[in-house]
Amino acid sequence: MTVGLLIITHDRIGRQLLDTATRMLEICPLATRTVSVSGDCNPDATLLEARSLMKELDRGDGVLVLTDMYGSTPSNIAARLLERDRVRVVAGVNLPMLVRVLNYPRLGLDELTDKAVSGGRDGVLSCNRTKDD
Repeated sequence: MTVGLLIITHDRIGRQLLDTATRMLEICPLATRTVSVSGDCNPDATLLEARSLMKELDRGDGVLVLTDMYGSTPSNIAARLLERDRVRVVAGVNLPMLVRVLNYPRLGLDELTDKAVSGGRDGVLSCNRTKDD
């Protein structure tokens, strides 16, 4: 069994990230779903949708939830999913984070959560020229 992956973001950010990562890797090795949160969404209805998708995704090893901006509506919906066991939430999803997660599909939930955090953090770099250039 493997961990399921749920991506909850503003609008279609999550879908676009997943499509891009899947094209890059030529495969999506984890059972993955996305939830798009619009500006006029009903957060309670969206939470019900996310819970339903989590049940579909959890095949016994848990679900990793990636969301975009901490403190925003998608992040708040994701945080409400933590009431279940075997759920981890990581905010700040970006392409390096998602690619890192998809490259380690056999890891357990806690290890995959660590990979998500390190992928997101290590994928943010300053690309400015130095004074010596």
